[in-house]
Amino acid sequence: MSHKPVIALLGGGQLGRMFIENALRYDALVHVLDPDPKAPCAALAHRFVPGRYDDRATVLAFAADADVVGIEIEHVSVEALEELVAMGKRVIPDPRVLRIIQDKGAQKSFYADHGIPSAPFSLLDDGRDARHHTDRFPAFLKARRGGYDGKGVMALRTAADAEQAFAGPCVLEHQVSIAKELAVLVVRADNGTTVVYDPVEMVFDPRFNLVDHLRTPAQVSARIDEEARALAERVANAFAAPGLYAVELFLTTDGRVLVNETAPRAHNSGHHSIEACASSQFDQLLRLYLGLPPGSPRLNGHAAMINLVGEGGTGEPEVQGLDDVLAFAGTFMHLYGKHETRTGRKMGHITVCAPDAGSLDEGLALAKDHARVVPRAHQEHEPTQR
Repeated sequence: MSHKPVIALLGGGQLGRMFIENALRYDALVHVLDPDPKAPCAALAHRFVPGRYDDRATVLAFAADADVVGIEIEHVSVEALEELVAMGKRVIPDPRVLRIIQDKGAQKSFYADHGIPSAPFSLLDDGRDARHHTDRFPAFLKARRGGYDGKGVMALRTAADAEQAFAGPCVLEHQVSIAKELAVLVVRADNGTTVVYDPVEMVFDPRFNLVDHLRTPAQVSARIDEEARALAERVANAFAAPGLYAVELFLTTDGRVLVNETAPRAHNSGHHSIEACASSQFDQLLRLYLGLPPGSPRLNGHAAMINLVGEGGTGEPEVQGLDDVLAFAGTFMHLYGKHETRTGRKMGHITVCAPDAGSLDEGLALAKDHARVVPRAHQEHEPTQR
């Protein structure tokens, strides 16, 4: 490209913000489309357009002058992406891949068709039909489309639970006994070569069904580590298209590794890579977009990532405990620039890098004990906010 390449990004949340922070080191322009005029990317993008990324006409108009089109959220107009490919634009992920990923039922069927192990499942025309399948409980009911950050998923243990099931096409996934939840990032280049990151171990917050924290190297055996890497690479190769694939995995209590879900984009499970790896997930995306060689996924020591999730209600965000957390060597703060905190909303994250597992435990505990994002308490004498 003789001119500065233009990357059109659909979605302006924290993933886009962190992508732009890295992309500023390169000679590329990043344009962002998001319906929220105060989205985290709004102040950083070279061009920011308020608009719906799930609307075909809006996406086509927005990306008309772009060289590359990417996403930071799955729920975008695949039809528009298909037309952009036909126009000769570079689109990552491939719309064919995204069409599968957007539909959890199609995604599960894709794994089955390619011999990729995952939890047993059934496809339901309507979630309320789960009441006819109580013999398969305990199970999880997942909406086939639209779920995100724990939304669109419910546990079914009894017939009474089934009566509360949501409507619409769903996946009924039989519950397996889980020892640990893991994730592996895989970068697949145009020529089919792959680089694979170290598996991370994820611990979930049951209140919100979000990742509370992760750590890497995962505390698993060498056999499980290798099996997790190999399975994630199989998933990326099955999709057979260039991209960044975040493959979430279950390690069962009987020692099996199963695929849970895949995200064809930067992912919460890879945030630690900004400080902890030779090339971050966001650097890998930039390289993919521009057709540059993949970076090294090498992990430099031990690392953890703690999600900062809003608590205590809604309001202007205030971060508490920063002095204590940042006094620990190897600790890095990332705030996402969201103007309003809400209970359960991701507001930022903390990365801890350490030379050994013991030091990592210390930094992880410190961050979890002290860091909080709460609504700012306004005093009565304070002037009215403009």
